[in-house]
Amino acid sequence: MWIVAVLLLAGLPLHAQNGTYTGYSPYSVYGIGDLHPAGSAFNASMGGVGVATRNRRFVNTMNPASITARDSLSFMADFGLYGKASLFRQGDLKGAKPVFNLHDFVISFPMWRKTAFMIGVQPFSDTGFSMSYVDKISSGDQSIGYTGNRAYSAAGDGGLNQFFAGASVLLWNRLSLGAQYNLMFGNISKYSTSSFGDASYRTQAMGDTLQLRAHTAKFGLQYEQPVGRAGRFTLGATYRLKANISGQAVEYSSISEMNLGSHDLKEDHISIADEMGFGLAYNQGDRWSMEVDYLRSDWSGSNFDAVRGFRNNGTYSFKSSVAQSVRAGFEITPNRNDIRYYLKRCTYRFGAYWDQSYYQVDGQNLAAAGITLGMTIPVFQGYNGITFALDLGQRGFGTAFVKENYVGFHVGFNIFDIWFRKPQYQ
Repeated sequence: MWIVAVLLLAGLPLHAQNGTYTGYSPYSVYGIGDLHPAGSAFNASMGGVGVATRNRRFVNTMNPASITARDSLSFMADFGLYGKASLFRQGDLKGAKPVFNLHDFVISFPMWRKTAFMIGVQPFSDTGFSMSYVDKISSGDQSIGYTGNRAYSAAGDGGLNQFFAGASVLLWNRLSLGAQYNLMFGNISKYSTSSFGDASYRTQAMGDTLQLRAHTAKFGLQYEQPVGRAGRFTLGATYRLKANISGQAVEYSSISEMNLGSHDLKEDHISIADEMGFGLAYNQGDRWSMEVDYLRSDWSGSNFDAVRGFRNNGTYSFKSSVAQSVRAGFEITPNRNDIRYYLKRCTYRFGAYWDQSYYQVDGQNLAAAGITLGMTIPVFQGYNGITFALDLGQRGFGTAFVKENYVGFHVGFNIFDIWFRKPQYQ
């Protein structure tokens, strides 16, 4: 197990092929990497909920049915930034890595009567790791006729982004139905080297560059039930179809003719799992709301375990499994119309979550848990504002795992305007 720790926590300079990492974790060595948190800064500030969210002040990308929650003729946009600092630890070994990148860009506008449309792009998964360790080949283990130090290193970078376009319709002022098209695309590179202290032995290198594409669709519904004078319950559900991965895999090896060529990934029958989500929310007018969500997806049929470039050949044993999460969030605005105290017009949020990754490590489920804090400060008039979200969490529980303690930070710029409004003069 100490070899695993050294592999994951080695303090080498962290440089990817493109000069930066969009995400970083030793666990991203497997499959398509770590799945990126869905939604915007608004969702992140409430523990990641969004399946049952209907908020006319924000674009909610987690359920396509939610985009009918809007003021008539309103145009909305969201642009977000994301940063994360992680501390990895196992025993006395430690390592740290910060990342920062663009997060999402989405616009939404009405189409015809009680219908609306949204289009945008955001990350889907991140791959980023750098590992190394040195071992010593003893005289009793000379399968290659060499004794002495041997150094291993491995690195990877890249990830998947998703372009999406969705539409929604509101029926009977209670039921909203939505559908969304997703195009996932991106490149992932993984490579490793093995070198010897004796210069007469050639350094061995191998790697894979994956050019990935996948198409899928997502469907959603939300039903609102008024309660009392200003309250309402909202029940939400989503379902994303399974997506078969296509593209090219280019294999490299210094042991056998350097470049092993490429092949079509359709032949490998690998896929991104379907996903279902359920949520229940309660809103008390425009003052406070709370929500609880549950999401589940079964990745056991993804076939990552059998395909080079997706499986892990290192010390850790990875296996595709079931991903699931439970999320809860709460928000309150003391007084949106207060003319004396600016802070009473701000919205404050709190959330918590538990996530189980889509793979097992050495036969054990890898889980993360954390709390979120956030607020939106109004800017100018209308619903324009800036949203801040702080995510404090840990991934990897138990002595067998490398523990990752992290702090995530989101900033979202919420843009609002009214289209086709005729000015009136007296």
